[in-house]
Amino acid sequence: MKGNKTLLISVGIAILFVLIGVLIPGRLADAMNASQAFVLVNFGWFYQLIATFFLIFAIIMIVGPFGKIKLGKPDDKPEYNRLTWIAMLFSAGMGIGLLFYGVSEPVSHFATPPYGEGGTEESAVLGLRYTILHWGLHAWAIYAIVALALAYFKFNRGAPGLMSATLTPVIGEKRAKGGMGIAVDVIAVFATLFGVAASLGLGSQQINSGLQYLIGIPYNFGIQLTIMAVVTVLFIVSASTGISKGIKWLSNINMSLAVLLLFAMLVLGPTLFILNLFVNTLGEYLQNLPRMGLRLSPFNSQEAEWTQAWTIFYWAWWISWTPFVGMFIARVSKGRTVREFTIAVLLIPAALCAFWFTVFGGTGIHLELTQGIDISGQSIETALFMVYDQLPFGAILSALSVLLITTFFITSADSATFVLGMQTTGGMLNPPNRVKITWGLILSASTLVLLGSGGLSALQTAIIVSALPLTFILLVMSYSLVKSFNQDIKAGRTIPPRRKEKPLR
Repeated sequence: MKGNKTLLISVGIAILFVLIGVLIPGRLADAMNASQAFVLVNFGWFYQLIATFFLIFAIIMIVGPFGKIKLGKPDDKPEYNRLTWIAMLFSAGMGIGLLFYGVSEPVSHFATPPYGEGGTEESAVLGLRYTILHWGLHAWAIYAIVALALAYFKFNRGAPGLMSATLTPVIGEKRAKGGMGIAVDVIAVFATLFGVAASLGLGSQQINSGLQYLIGIPYNFGIQLTIMAVVTVLFIVSASTGISKGIKWLSNINMSLAVLLLFAMLVLGPTLFILNLFVNTLGEYLQNLPRMGLRLSPFNSQEAEWTQAWTIFYWAWWISWTPFVGMFIARVSKGRTVREFTIAVLLIPAALCAFWFTVFGGTGIHLELTQGIDISGQSIETALFMVYDQLPFGAILSALSVLLITTFFITSADSATFVLGMQTTGGMLNPPNRVKITWGLILSASTLVLLGSGGLSALQTAIIVSALPLTFILLVMSYSLVKSFNQDIKAGRTIPPRRKEKPLR
């Protein structure tokens, strides 16, 4: 009954949003811009504290006594091997953004750093350091805690896979299943919808840019609409096959293509420079992590605007993605201990992201510093292909990237329709195809509305605004998780240590 209400309310509001975007796009854009400015100026400090809180929380999960708790029954085994598991969570967690921002963000920060003079060797390291901040430990800590809560309450407490179910120890079962729970789940649905729509919008723009580079197709909204239509059919077909078929195989394909592209860039680019830059930047990132994660520049409005446009935006983006990524990671993580789960989700993808941005962004920075090629002056969509143009086999790299963006696009979208289906059917692990298809169409329509009413700016605004109410839900969820873990510790519901066998005499 609750699932039906959540589905009807969510679909109704989503359709209303799409209609407003089609009928009065100008007013929608104005309202979203005003909302974005309000949130960035008044809640930037809050987002900084929240991101830092989740990183500390994740570290406690690793080193504290809760690490022995198993996600599931004592005899439950992991459903997927570690490599497939990591590939699935990585594909769902970052995806398109790695290629969209891989070159453009580091070179943008190199040219316009958070502080100091741009275009220097110092700004190159500083820019890359902040890129790693945005895609590193803070982001994956937010994912890890939400996914941990959803997995624990699903597999250990037998609760439905819903955000509202994780709040039961705090708000009570009656409220979790009543109007308050429906409100929580609807907020989660729209955070998911807008967060994923942003990625799909970025993906369609960069596929369009890649096709323009490769075969001369014009770059415009009409082409992006066509791309969205084609990919919508593909990801709905994939989602209809289930998580163990389409999504699993696409995730493995994504990881294989990403690794191939990464090592091709490393070998064809300035290899030694990249490796030295990675080690140096990683050291500076770890050394300056607390300061970067809490920086707001209250005495310098220009530096404050930079932080709002980049760092605060990213924290909001990751928070808006948590219902989607969290539910997906939880769904594939049964049988892991809390410590194993948190280490894997926090450290492995963060390290891969850091290396990825160093390889792609470092190559772009090297080209600009040593050869004077204006990489930072390119648009976000074209910077990647501009770098390829300077390397051997550039056309092959571009074609491979377009293919990878497309598979990332399909994986993110079909994972999202799967999760939206779970959220609006009372937490069903295998939602009906008709529900997934409905959400697939709404997701594509929402993406096109946002692209049509302001492009990248509208996508960013939707993320920032939808993430704010969800942030408060995540705080309550964290308290609920600790409360439940303490109950398990007191009751002895942890994984007992293995007994050492006595040697034969």
